[in-house]
Amino acid sequence: MNVLPVREQSRVVGDVLRERLDTLLPALMRETGFDMWVIACNEDNYDPVFRTITPWDVWAPILQLIVFFDRGDDVERLNISLTDLGDLMAPAWRLTDEDDQWATFRRIVHERDPKRIGINVSDTIWAADGLTASLRDRVVATLGKAYEERLASAEPLCIRWLETRLPRELALYEQACAIAHEVIATCFSRRTITPGVTTTDDLRWSYWQAVTNLGLPVSFPAFYRLHRSPRAREDHGDRGVIHPGDLLHCDVGLEYLRLITDHQEMAYVLRPGETDAPEGLREGIAEANRLQDVFVSCWREGATGNDILADALTRARQADIPKPKIYSHSLSHYLHEPGPLMGLPWEQTNTGARGDIAMRYDTTYTVELSITRRVHEWDDAEVTFALEQDATFTRDGVTFVDGRQTQLHLV
Repeated sequence: MNVLPVREQSRVVGDVLRERLDTLLPALMRETGFDMWVIACNEDNYDPVFRTITPWDVWAPILQLIVFFDRGDDVERLNISLTDLGDLMAPAWRLTDEDDQWATFRRIVHERDPKRIGINVSDTIWAADGLTASLRDRVVATLGKAYEERLASAEPLCIRWLETRLPRELALYEQACAIAHEVIATCFSRRTITPGVTTTDDLRWSYWQAVTNLGLPVSFPAFYRLHRSPRAREDHGDRGVIHPGDLLHCDVGLEYLRLITDHQEMAYVLRPGETDAPEGLREGIAEANRLQDVFVSCWREGATGNDILADALTRARQADIPKPKIYSHSLSHYLHEPGPLMGLPWEQTNTGARGDIAMRYDTTYTVELSITRRVHEWDDAEVTFALEQDATFTRDGVTFVDGRQTQLHLV
């Protein structure tokens, strides 16, 4: 698998970050109406945004104070901390200065006299709620009453910064998903699975080990499950040992170049003499693909997650897709959030404020959903076919990143 050495990963991440700060940050501050954005956090308790504005190899001790100020022609990037951010941010304070950090912060803000100051507090989006209660109190006390009235939740700016992907990042997403797909394929093969011996728990750890061997973190602990026919259940019970005739399902992801992947795919364990999965299982994957097509056809710039969910489910039912369910979310630097939420496994009508976020171009999502249908080869038992693929949304439409599963993996 083509995974870059750590030093090269650091260089790529740094180059992308510089482009984001130079081009994306000014545009988003103006779009959301903030002429100043303050990010404050403490060592080992970083604001979610802080990780996305600092280099790969940063060491960030003690108090972190970052100020972005839109001067009209460009955005000033000021680092009021001991952290070495290279030339990405201008150093604005040293230990030898007469003023301490907070006095320096007050002077910088008062000199620039911003009209609207964004701070990272939110009742809805966790990734926009990184300012702790004590640090918020300190910001207010430092700036004084006149500036307190200019403080506003930077939630819309956080959302747009975290969800928006540059064209270069979308290309890097292809690499991340290609690696992720290859690991899944290896786990769903005889290189990993020995029927009658291997368990679903073994697969979970095999995936985790494979990603770790690449020098990458997993996005979340892997999940593997199996489905089997009623007749096979009589023979093998519901234990996790994998047998021929089983249908396997994974929910897995990894992180590469600060981009998160999130996939659900399915595999069939061939019985002796079989060369393909039973027709009913193949039809299940085809129906899930059909729901994917219906769902992404409803993606529209400016539409909310709740609107997209309702539209997609209405169309799916009109198309006689069996028991459709959609539970998709935005994806990029973080696994869940900050963009529009489109359903939850237990909520198929309205997800509240998280679902009221609007979809925007140049963003990435999971196409996470399921259908449930009867499989005639399994005594007409109902089987759920759950798939999840990552997809980008641009002015050119929807693209599945590194493709999508349209056929069962065969083990």
